[in-house]
Amino acid sequence: MTTGNYNTSTTADPKTFTDAEAAVSYLQELYDTSVNFLRDAFDRFLADGKHDTRYRAFYPQVRITTTSYASIDSRLAFGHVAGPGTYTTTITRPDLFKNYLEQQIKLLIENHEVSVEISFSDTPIPVHFAMAADSRVSGQGASSDITLRDVFDVPDLSTTNDNIANTGGDPAADGSMPLAPFTAQRVDYSLARLAHYTATDPSHFQNYVLFTNYQFYVEEFESYARSQLGDPSSGYTEFVATGNASITRADQVLTPPDKLPQMPTYHLKRKDGSGITLVNIGVGPSNAKTATDHIAVLRPHAWLMVGHCAGLRNSQTLGDFVLAHAYLREDHVLDDDLPVWVPIPALAEIQTSLERAVADVTQLSGYELKRVMRTGTVATIDNRNWELRDQSGPVQRLSQSRAIALDMESATIAANGYRFRVPYGTLLCVSDKPLHGELKLPGMASDFYRTQVTRHLLIGIRAMERLREMPLERVHSRKLRSFDETAFL
Repeated sequence: MTTGNYNTSTTADPKTFTDAEAAVSYLQELYDTSVNFLRDAFDRFLADGKHDTRYRAFYPQVRITTTSYASIDSRLAFGHVAGPGTYTTTITRPDLFKNYLEQQIKLLIENHEVSVEISFSDTPIPVHFAMAADSRVSGQGASSDITLRDVFDVPDLSTTNDNIANTGGDPAADGSMPLAPFTAQRVDYSLARLAHYTATDPSHFQNYVLFTNYQFYVEEFESYARSQLGDPSSGYTEFVATGNASITRADQVLTPPDKLPQMPTYHLKRKDGSGITLVNIGVGPSNAKTATDHIAVLRPHAWLMVGHCAGLRNSQTLGDFVLAHAYLREDHVLDDDLPVWVPIPALAEIQTSLERAVADVTQLSGYELKRVMRTGTVATIDNRNWELRDQSGPVQRLSQSRAIALDMESATIAANGYRFRVPYGTLLCVSDKPLHGELKLPGMASDFYRTQVTRHLLIGIRAMERLREMPLERVHSRKLRSFDETAFL
């Protein structure tokens, strides 16, 4: 149909549902209608090159209205709205988020004993996101005589911010409040960025994510993945490497891509998405923020940092482990989104899973475990060569904070986990001790250090497997929820 100066996708009447699966099915139907309309229009545009018609299609949305305060299980951190009112969120890629949407909608229906309404929203779908990875869009972007924004809606950065996650969000024009932490445009933007930075399709990402800053862990992860694919009882079904290369058997060959992306990413998959993803984010808080900004839209159940760090205590040995109980934030990349005065609490379920995993892998327990692991504050900074500065300032601050280790990523990952309500944790491995004359130089690694690095990744994996065995309600802590939270996880 034609509305104003736009040729729009077919309209559809809103429908109400008390069945979550049926609601998500209708979301998929509306989304497909919009995306297919834009793809067909794009094909016609390329064929005839006309600029006299504009095409517009809309995201579907979920809406719920409740007139009373629900008597909900106070242990639940999600699945219910704060109070009476109308709550709405736009939806993209129902195919990718099917299980998540069904779970969240089902909880709303059960907790509030009301139906949900599914309809088209008034938020246009940018043609770039409708075409997703279609090369025709990127190819036309370089053409000087074709301007997509004259014919289609394009990404609007003013609608892809993190206002909901940071502040709880503002009411929409109709007075409704946010139902989910991310809008459809924000999700689509991050899905596109993930494909770019990791060179893997977002559909491969699993619910448990490990971050590292060292290539050796990638090699160990592939070795572990092959051992699991060779064990029919493991539950793991596929290993997907950067470039979407895939194997389902241990003896298959993986062909590496000609060029690695900025953040090589690998996925050890299970059929229900409860496998493990490893992301080599490289060095620095900017990379750590970029990765977590975008992975957060996938709503993982946990993410952990398993990287290298500088040990700050003379009693530490290269290869010792550090379990972060607190963070000194001098990374600065999140100062505008999460002020440094906001405490980043340790999450009991994550901490105990990591500590038990260390005990399992090292075969040490109790007081003996202290020989190879310390718990305490991890400092994260944005200056890789911090030890070259006047030592009086940095060292005094580190001493006053009681920090036991220093890196450039851990506090960023934890803080963004806190900000986006993704359970987080940190287990580091000491790779140098710059304050005590042991710099990270070739040839300094001992046999103990090499052995510990090999164990380190396995500990992270074991911790994730422990978390996977917990009920979802336990993993997603109430510590991460603010006063007025979105109902969706």
